Amino acid sequence: MPILRIRVAAVVAAVALLAGSCSSHPTKVSSTSPPPSSVPPAATPTDGAAPWSAPPDPMGLAVKAGLRPEPAEELQYHVHSHLDVYVNGTNETVPAGIGIDITNPGVHHSNAGGSDSYGGITVPCDKPCISPLHTHDTSGILHTESPTPTPNTLGEFFTEWGVRLDANCVGGYCKPATSVLIYVDGKRFSGDPTQIGLFNRREIAIVIGTPPSTIPSTVPF
Repeated sequence: MPILRIRVAAVVAAVALLAGSCSSHPTKVSSTSPPPSSVPPAATPTDGAAPWSAPPDPMGLAVKAGLRPEPAEELQYHVHSHLDVYVNGTNETVPAGIGIDITNPGVHHSNAGGSDSYGGITVPCDKPCISPLHTHDTSGILHTESPTPTPNTLGEFFTEWGVRLDANCVGGYCKPATSVLIYVDGKRFSGDPTQIGLFNRREIAIVIGTPPSTIPSTVPF
């Protein structure tokens, strides 16, 4: 009889220990999982709603971002990251010509396949016409072309774009009224999005409102 009581007590203690272990170490949700499909759609804000076009003062905004425009492309340090912006599952266009003075005659323009592309500055412009951080086309590729190996940041790009970006808002879409999630290489990012480095082949996805069926984790090039 005493032996039976000892065995029962041991089983009870083991169950209690296991329960305590489970409660102190809850199951973690994978950082690579897409957001739940039950997220309600984002309402259209009264100001700052997508889509966002390229701004009319690209050189002024480049200076505002702390960048130095040049009269030609500097390719000593040349890296590419990629940006996707989803609003209620729709992939919004990242415009061509952000960070480029497309009105300057030194900037070449092509429309191959019906898609605008700017750059190809073979002869320097008569004045600064291109930021070291820019988009040539609507592919979502963010180009850093600089004489020095200094990575740019997502915050600098959004300043050049003229679109609000901070810990709570993207454009006019803000927490907690709207779900705003950011992924870097397919993993949830919870820090300051303005400080995300634009390193080579980095995939950044901004998901506003109802998410798409999949979150990209690699660059599409």
